[in-house]
Amino acid sequence: MRKSLEDLMKSRGLTASDSNFAEPWEARAFALALSLSESGRLVWDDFRQHLIMEIDEADKDVASGKPGVSYYECWLRALEAVLSATGMADAAEIDSRDLIAANPPTPTKAASAGPIKVA
Repeated sequence: MRKSLEDLMKSRGLTASDSNFAEPWEARAFALALSLSESGRLVWDDFRQHLIMEIDEADKDVASGKPGVSYYECWLRALEAVLSATGMADAAEIDSRDLIAANPPTPTKAASAGPIKVA
């Protein structure tokens, strides 16, 4: 049975008020990581370590005067790294299939122009 994003969040001890998504792709990346973890296809600690490394790199970039990236850009990079490292998808597949797209090539159907809240 498919779980909703809200159900996946609850299974991790999160509430809807814990997450605001500025763009639809952020919610998709978040949900995909949780769903893959719930199904046993992604080891959460592996993902978490990649996320820590991505945040550390982003912090170093900001400290050296380079433009920073958002938390969910770090999340996306970590997820892509895990997908690649585990052989679920390589970089070319991720790009060609638009599995997760930070800037989707086609407009999304989201009606909201503001932050997206999980209800």
